[in-house]
Amino acid sequence: MRYLAVIILSIIMSTRVDASTAVDVHSHIITDEYLDYLRAHDALMDDGYPLPGWDEKSHLAFMDSAGIERSVLTLSSPQPWHGDVEESRAVIRSVNERMAEAKRRHPERFLWCAALPQPDVEASIEEAVYALDSLGADGIKLATSVEGRYLGDPEFDPLMKVLDERGAVVILHPVKPQPINDSVFTGGPIFVYEYPAETTRAVLNMVAHNVMTRFPGIKVVVPHAGSFLPYAVPRLRGGYPLLLKQGLTEAINIDGNLSRLYYDLAGGPSTEAVKMLLTITTPDHIMFGTDYPFVPAPILEKVATKVKNEIINDAELGRYSEDILRNNAIKLFKSKE
Repeated sequence: MRYLAVIILSIIMSTRVDASTAVDVHSHIITDEYLDYLRAHDALMDDGYPLPGWDEKSHLAFMDSAGIERSVLTLSSPQPWHGDVEESRAVIRSVNERMAEAKRRHPERFLWCAALPQPDVEASIEEAVYALDSLGADGIKLATSVEGRYLGDPEFDPLMKVLDERGAVVILHPVKPQPINDSVFTGGPIFVYEYPAETTRAVLNMVAHNVMTRFPGIKVVVPHAGSFLPYAVPRLRGGYPLLLKQGLTEAINIDGNLSRLYYDLAGGPSTEAVKMLLTITTPDHIMFGTDYPFVPAPILEKVATKVKNEIINDAELGRYSEDILRNNAIKLFKSKE
């Protein structure tokens, strides 16, 4: 029995995630300047949920306890835009410089994707060029929409061209859509439903306008296990021939666009949700994510550990666990160099 117990224990230990094996492609920075901006515009509760605090020391401590080798920093929502482009540019620049500083201090622990003053295209291009070429950003974060203008809109093509030329990794993040009926969903904060819907709208709009095939240098990361895309994509596939025949859509390269999308697992999805994601993508396009610090660290550590161990121990997903948890993200960000 003792010998059997040793064998069982060795199997269990062999399936544990080593503390240096995960890369978190979905984490956030929340600076004092950003909070001051939101406070000045009475926007701290735009998402229906209080924004947490953030500092490097706490983030690194969480990473150590949760077994995360490296985290990709991005600005979350709300988007700092209230009509004044110079005001938006100033707070965006301050956040980007703070992320650059964090990476300089901890180059082996942090990557970062620059925020842009959307929806102003010219200002966004200028900030993207500065962040990528001068600050050393590892990619760009784009809000799904601002003031009702969604990614995929041809108005953003000049920005996409610049990002395409630089082979940029582009991380998407949902925001509160505008305009919106405040009573459209009353079951909790908008991240419960509206965020997945918002992400799905933006990605489908990008597919409909062939953004990924027209700008193939861009690598787009879709958050939260693809949101509603595993359900929406088959509907698009089914309806597309009829829409095209009736002249209600232009030609769409559905498979070509989807093949260039990557996905993170922030939000603690079940293995069933990950397998649903595999109906529209491949294992080498799925990556780990936590959404730190939007859930208290002790709880988030348990969620992250649960997701990692379920993937490792799943009969179907286990063979891809090292790639999903670490290797895919490393390859993605190295590919832009």
